[in-house]
Amino acid sequence: MEKQVVKWGNVFKFAGAFIAFLIGSGFATGQEILQYFASYGYEGVLTAVVMLILFLYVGGDFIVTGYREQFEKGSDIFVYYCGKYIGAFYDYFTIAFVFMSYVVMIGGAGATLNQHYGLPTAVGGIAMMCLAGFTVTMGLGRIVDIIGKIGPIIVLIAVGLGLYSLISNAGAIPDNVAALEAGQIDVMQAGTNWFTSASSYVGFCMLWLAAFLAAMGKGANSAKEALLGSSLGAAGFAAGCVTLMFGLLAYLPDVAGTQIPALILAIKIHPGIAAIFSIIIIAGIYTTAVPLLWQAASRFTQEGSPRFKALTLILAAAGCFVGLALPFNRLVNIIYVINGYVGILLLLFIIIRMVRRRAAA
Repeated sequence: MEKQVVKWGNVFKFAGAFIAFLIGSGFATGQEILQYFASYGYEGVLTAVVMLILFLYVGGDFIVTGYREQFEKGSDIFVYYCGKYIGAFYDYFTIAFVFMSYVVMIGGAGATLNQHYGLPTAVGGIAMMCLAGFTVTMGLGRIVDIIGKIGPIIVLIAVGLGLYSLISNAGAIPDNVAALEAGQIDVMQAGTNWFTSASSYVGFCMLWLAAFLAAMGKGANSAKEALLGSSLGAAGFAAGCVTLMFGLLAYLPDVAGTQIPALILAIKIHPGIAAIFSIIIIAGIYTTAVPLLWQAASRFTQEGSPRFKALTLILAAAGCFVGLALPFNRLVNIIYVINGYVGILLLLFIIIRMVRRRAAA
């Protein structure tokens, strides 16, 4: 029987990288939380519960499968689950979606600096392009080390912002939810109801996480260590979503329709806090933009090679050009929601593969 070596430093690093990868422009700005959770009022909690359950399952399976199978490329996990042909479809579809998600990160960086400082959106977008492109050229190992440390800090700060907003204006939540349900407050929604929202959300996150977690699991000391890392990351991220959701509900009339709702909450505390939080948002976008760009570049070239570095810079620049052409909230709604429904179908293949593997054991 395999000795289940667990190094808690690795567990927390894996958890931090899991969280950091999912934070991105959507969570850090609050736009994702507004559309997928807060827009359904109290039912947003149900969205979070379903999300957590599915993240515990698929995240654990991705990272443990990566540890067990030791894939040459993280994207090989799609062939493992779906077979040669459907796996190839998911492989290429995911790379296209991953690149589109990097485009969303560029849009989020531009919108953040524009809303708070009045700077042209090109400033934030180009800055993110440069930061992400440079970091990706250093390779996956360095990426996990960097974002694994930044991720938990950002979530703690976002949770603190949500808690403060909730405590300072909790009495307004029932009236705000009632106004939302009556159609008096208009908030862009990610689905027709809380369940379709949860399905879409987990779906697009699965497309992000599959290859990344499989590649990360390859470096784990044991399946138990890998599973603990992904589970802790899923729980921490879910807690952050719920807390920030209630913070947004407390000030729903103020944040509905804004590009960066989390900044509105920060301004309610103090303008100085908002200035600091704008930098935190940029850091959150960075922790997701980097692994997204790495996935796109590493799929077609060998990591560390001159071709890899050249392709990284080309993709970084191309994504920046597209990301600055559309409004940020529209980018989130179109790219994440549509791709989310394709992503959730992957869950069926994961379940079927698991059943077949256990039957053959």
